[in-house]
Amino acid sequence: MTPEVKAKIDKLIQDNKIMVFMKGTKLMPQCGFSNNVVQILNTLGVPFETLDVLSDYEIRQGIKEYSNWPTIPQVYINGEFIGGSDVMIEMYNNGELQQTVEVALAS
Repeated sequence: MTPEVKAKIDKLIQDNKIMVFMKGTKLMPQCGFSNNVVQILNTLGVPFETLDVLSDYEIRQGIKEYSNWPTIPQVYINGEFIGGSDVMIEMYNNGELQQTVEVALAS
């Protein structure tokens, strides 16, 4: 990963309380796992930003190295890597995600 790609990822994560690196956009997810994440965040009714990794190959590869996580989507809340679709579903189902999001948005 180039220093420029790392800086771009750093800025996106710092500038957005909830940042999702996904396939497609929040209005048109391009895979089921990305759609799961979007649906969960929409259900919570919280603001979040997305970046379509399909339109940016350097970010698509760089984000995997950045997080040391091999799959997309990747969710960051308050600058912290949370995980992908499976982790988001688990956290949503046990109530942990709602708490994490509330704390992030209050800070």
